Amino acid sequence: MSTKVTPPAIHFRAAVALAGRFPALAGVDLNVAYGDVAVFLGANGAGKTSLLRACAGLLPVTSGDAVILGCDVVADPLEIRRRVGLLGHAAHLYDELNPVENVRFVLRAARSDIARADPALQRLGIVGRLRKTQVGRLSAGQRRRVVIAGLLARSPELWLLDEPHAGLDASTRELLGVLIEEAASSGATVLLSSHEPELAVPLADRVITLAGGRVVGETTGGRKRVRSLTERSRADVA
Repeated sequence: MSTKVTPPAIHFRAAVALAGRFPALAGVDLNVAYGDVAVFLGANGAGKTSLLRACAGLLPVTSGDAVILGCDVVADPLEIRRRVGLLGHAAHLYDELNPVENVRFVLRAARSDIARADPALQRLGIVGRLRKTQVGRLSAGQRRRVVIAGLLARSPELWLLDEPHAGLDASTRELLGVLIEEAASSGATVLLSSHEPELAVPLADRVITLAGGRVVGETTGGRKRVRSLTERSRADVA
């Protein structure tokens, strides 16, 4: 009796993507399963951000295979963008709007329920007067929390996080780890790049090293080790 094999959430095979004439991705081979957390490490220019942008349908793949959530990135980039959430370096907030208005704008653009804005903002500590303060008057850390609230409210199938710990205080970094674990446990796939492995590796099932636009190494992350130990403990009890 044959066993049905579930295709990966992320599939790249010999994928090449150009930034101008420069190969930002120079033949990437990668598979990431649904519900996994994968961390990308590497020096500046290694291809981490480019790989996330390709997964978001924002960086065209010029050759090879690239399939995200069952969609070909070349044939159907708009469908991919609808189902993924990208947290990049730029905030992409409207300074004249307050946090509630900004997150509701994100939800309307994604055709999601705007009622999800308030719980997400509350989870990120954007409460009281902060909710009605123009974003342009918030601190960099508060602005970053508003962006994360927008991602949380959307609840995408694929979370793409580019240096997500940057600009966050210790408590918000800890909360971000909880949100990533909750998203993955609910079936979402999470990809994040980081220059802070001490923060990112414990969150990951897989730690993938990039250099020169290629995957050059992989190790097991802290999340997978914890899950393996938990499964063994349950088996021993049984």
